[in-house]
Amino acid sequence: MKMSFGLTFKSAKGRWIANPSWQCSKASIGLFVPASPPLDPEKVKELQRFITLSKRLLVMTGAGISTESGIPDYRSEKVGLYARTDRRPIQHGDFVRSAPIRQRYWARNFVGWPQFSSHQPNPAHWALSTWEKLGKLYWLVTQNVDALHTKAGSRRLTELHGCMHRVLCLDCGEQTPRGVLQERFQVLNPTWSAEAYGLAPDGDVFLSEEQVRSFQVPSCVQCGGHLKPDVVFFGDTVNPDKVDFVHKRVKEADSLLVVGSSLQVYSSYRFILTAREKKLPIAILNIGPTRSDDLACLKLNSRCGELLPLIDPR
Repeated sequence: MKMSFGLTFKSAKGRWIANPSWQCSKASIGLFVPASPPLDPEKVKELQRFITLSKRLLVMTGAGISTESGIPDYRSEKVGLYARTDRRPIQHGDFVRSAPIRQRYWARNFVGWPQFSSHQPNPAHWALSTWEKLGKLYWLVTQNVDALHTKAGSRRLTELHGCMHRVLCLDCGEQTPRGVLQERFQVLNPTWSAEAYGLAPDGDVFLSEEQVRSFQVPSCVQCGGHLKPDVVFFGDTVNPDKVDFVHKRVKEADSLLVVGSSLQVYSSYRFILTAREKKLPIAILNIGPTRSDDLACLKLNSRCGELLPLIDPR
């Protein structure tokens, strides 16, 4: 799939604007959701029973819940990033060590940010937010960095891998909103423009090396240090205090529901192991196989946004 995006600078207005081709249509959003069989009424009833019996439900979500909002994932068959391209996500060590890699990352992220930040929750996000309000959902753990659960109103939430809407200084730890950094990019790059092809899962797009070469990257306003999204890149580790916090929430729960995750990454899979040790019932809603199918008492291969709104949390 090839998607074309453009940015131009209007000197009279003094601001960047996105090419109209930037916006995804409903059809293009569907391209990121893998094929799934029709809903099985009996499976829906089984999930309803699982939720009804749960009194302290912990839900863990992954990229599969956000594909229906137009954000591609990495691993989905035929439609994930790994299936569509030979591109691979940035590695933490490379970002920290290399100024050219940081420049390339931020140039791509700058172009991708207007679209990424405009994505909205889909019915699955809203359903989980409603479950929380009604007292059914005890805690929500997400592997996603897109802030869609927060936009849907979820508050009993741990963002396991951080959030793209925050920026962190690697030297002094200062946090700033990502939107503020976007304005600094615009000031530093008033004549820079780029045509991008392809959309990646974590808020960036694909640019050529020639396009990236002249892009200027700001430093931390507090100490002049290097800036990084407040997310866990591949090759990095989740903060141990956050891991301990989630382990405690799992041990306090009486059941665990996985939504839209293959659980291939150990940072999430370890909590499934904790649930198994506590003998908690585990249900998994994910299109395609997961690392923990053999540990689940219920497995459903359906769209998250199609199935979750059908469940009565009361």
